[in-house]
Amino acid sequence: MYYESPGPIVPFAADGLIWIPSGGGEISFIASTDGRSNPHFVKNDDRIYLNHSQRGLISIRYDGTDEREHVAVTGSTPPGAQQPQRASIILKAPEGDQALAMVGSDIYTVTIPRAGDAPTINVSNPQSAAFPAAKLTDIGGQFPAWGWDGRTLHWSIGKGHFIYNMDDAKEREREQEEYDREKAEAEKEEDENDEDEENGDNGNGDRDRDDQDEVNGNAEEDEDDRPEDYEAEELTIEIPATRDLPEGVLALRGVTVITMNGYEIIENADLVIRDSRIEAVGERGSVEIPDDAEIKDVSGQTIIPGFIDTHAHVRPFRNLHQPQIWSFIANLAYGVTTLRDPQTGTTDILTYADQVTAGTILGPRIYQTGPGVFWTEQIRDLDHARDILKRYSKYYDTKTIKMYVAGNREQRQWILKAAKEQELMPTTEGSLDMKLNMNMLIDGYPGQEHNYPVTPVYSDVIQVTAEAQMAYTPTLLVTYGGPWAENYFFMTENAASDPKLRNFTPRRELDGKALRRSAGWFHEDEYVMDRQSKTVKQIYEAGGISGVGSHGQLQGLGFHWELWAMAWDDMDPHQALRIATIQGAKAIGLDGDIGTIEEGKLADLLILERNPLENIRYTNTIRQVMKNGRLYDGDSLNEIWPEERAVGRLWFHEEEPSGLPGLHMAD
Repeated sequence: MYYESPGPIVPFAADGLIWIPSGGGEISFIASTDGRSNPHFVKNDDRIYLNHSQRGLISIRYDGTDEREHVAVTGSTPPGAQQPQRASIILKAPEGDQALAMVGSDIYTVTIPRAGDAPTINVSNPQSAAFPAAKLTDIGGQFPAWGWDGRTLHWSIGKGHFIYNMDDAKEREREQEEYDREKAEAEKEEDENDEDEENGDNGNGDRDRDDQDEVNGNAEEDEDDRPEDYEAEELTIEIPATRDLPEGVLALRGVTVITMNGYEIIENADLVIRDSRIEAVGERGSVEIPDDAEIKDVSGQTIIPGFIDTHAHVRPFRNLHQPQIWSFIANLAYGVTTLRDPQTGTTDILTYADQVTAGTILGPRIYQTGPGVFWTEQIRDLDHARDILKRYSKYYDTKTIKMYVAGNREQRQWILKAAKEQELMPTTEGSLDMKLNMNMLIDGYPGQEHNYPVTPVYSDVIQVTAEAQMAYTPTLLVTYGGPWAENYFFMTENAASDPKLRNFTPRRELDGKALRRSAGWFHEDEYVMDRQSKTVKQIYEAGGISGVGSHGQLQGLGFHWELWAMAWDDMDPHQALRIATIQGAKAIGLDGDIGTIEEGKLADLLILERNPLENIRYTNTIRQVMKNGRLYDGDSLNEIWPEERAVGRLWFHEEEPSGLPGLHMAD
């Protein structure tokens, strides 16, 4: 299954429950999963416990019969929803009457009743739940699990591993109750003494008042004596890895370099790469070529910085990670040397990005927001926003977040303030809502994902967008306010027969998108690329920032389609190329290291057969790609320098059938 699916999930991969003898032997089929998941076991019990999205915690016998329902768990009801959130995971403790439940991002324990019909326990307020329940997390958690003793729970979030001991938590609760009881008794006794003194004046009224003031002044200090709330033990997990750093010196000679440093163009240039960075660039003869440099003549070709996709969804395999991700290599082959994935759905890409940095997986530099901050968080106040964003600043270390329509304006402002405090760069979800877009712009959000849904926009919108330096990534392949631009390109470009695209894209993925378009056919006059690209051009000319975001619609080639759509309204190709490079770098805060070809910057660049200043569509004439100082062949991604290494046969490659009637792809 895994070798046939393009990901990120694998349909039908977990279609059946089986058991395998630990000593080896035949596999025994138990039952079809039928929407059931998370099989687990408890002590001294001959049943298999599972989860169902509607029925909650259930169990069956080892022969698949006698399904029983035990408990369902729900949380709060998000704004606009008709039903409360249901637990995504419910795991019965290995012994006892407890179960853990994950609702949204938070983890709870609930008590399973021993008799009667299976109840639904709502934990939106655990203190008032129908059966004893407790909330264990403040900032959220992932991958919850029981310890085998049934009293210890584990979960993680990013680099943090947490251990929660239920007995220790209960003991701390008893200590707090005892403290509160003793304090209440002391206050009661004090009030009674004060009442006695008031009834019989002892002539020391002023002194008594001074004594009372002293007592009140110490009340805050007394509160510090109260035992603190129990907190789970926290462990920080660190796995050292070596960053991929190539070694060697390469001189590229005779090439036209479009540096993107302003509008600089260097004809017949020399470009020197040392290890992973650019050492020098200039007119031929003006740059000293080191004695140990390998010299490569690239006369007649054009070099530009590597492309930066500011809104890429690369969707790698989840849970069971794979040794190479096709979307990574497709993007790199088409010149995307850096990407940012805003709203990754899961945190799997955090690990994949580390592997790319270490050189164990081939791909662009990967930056990401992690899962979005959604309205389902139901943020209560600024402190709650701070807790939620701590996931990203302390544990995921994303440096950025995506605020995904996370509530009303005040809630969005809390997120913005908390993000600034924690040095996180937030971006937003456009949501086909111009008023919302303007609110977020005025409040100071530094990024707008997806285009303004109306055209034309007037000069005030252009001016504020530009002066605010809000990075505008329109993602025209999924246009708001008109047919998606990707439909136009799929209709006119014959992607299904593109040999390079077929080499880097699983056949099921490409054929499913390119052969039949469920979106339907649109007359060319219906498309709005001309109007939307005019907005991009106006923002650029007013001094604003834009970025090219392919939205993961067609990995690799989709970046070029998006760039061409953004330049539709007769934009100067040099302006479009700057948006695809240095402006994209600035949009995600990396312009100090990437985005231009100049001394000291990372060696991310593209060698093109034709000059895209003559025709923006020449961006797709890539001969070679250099990322981080490693040079790859543009058609195969075989490494050329400083080492020679072949990518080899990719897992989804298969022989094309021959001699069959019907549709024939390119040879």
